[in-house]
Amino acid sequence: MAIAAQKIMPCLWFDDQAEDAAKFYCSIFKESRIETITRYGKEGHEIHGRPEGSVMVVVFDIEGQRFVGLNGGPLFKFTEAVSFQVHCKDQQEVDYYWSRLTAEGGQEGPCGWLKDKFGLSWQIVPTALIDMLMDKDPAKVARVTKAYLHMKKFNIEALRCAFDGK
Repeated sequence: MAIAAQKIMPCLWFDDQAEDAAKFYCSIFKESRIETITRYGKEGHEIHGRPEGSVMVVVFDIEGQRFVGLNGGPLFKFTEAVSFQVHCKDQQEVDYYWSRLTAEGGQEGPCGWLKDKFGLSWQIVPTALIDMLMDKDPAKVARVTKAYLHMKKFNIEALRCAFDGK
């Protein structure tokens, strides 16, 4: 598949961990693969300063979404201003992605957010929560909102209890 086949493709800037990150993400998401790895050559060394043969760009696919991982140096870091949501069908999926993405130094955050070991932000969201928040009853929406605002990893059963007024 040509790199331009996807109109918009997220580019993730790493210092020098793009290949490690791509392998990490591909080990977590079942439908994923590394597509290409491009390496720095002699040309432009005076600008990029990277060793010849080191990884420049990794193109990888997670669940049909293509990403570019760029080893661009330490100039830029990830912030919470951009995150990736993972929609989960049940608590087992929430637990799976939460534990894998926080492994090896990742950090838990509020309201289903976390940072992985590379500092990239993710939000692990049960689709049941989305359905609850779209309900026409404002009292139910208020109760579930109050409940999830006090959670780190989402607990679907506790959200359902709040939604149902229990």
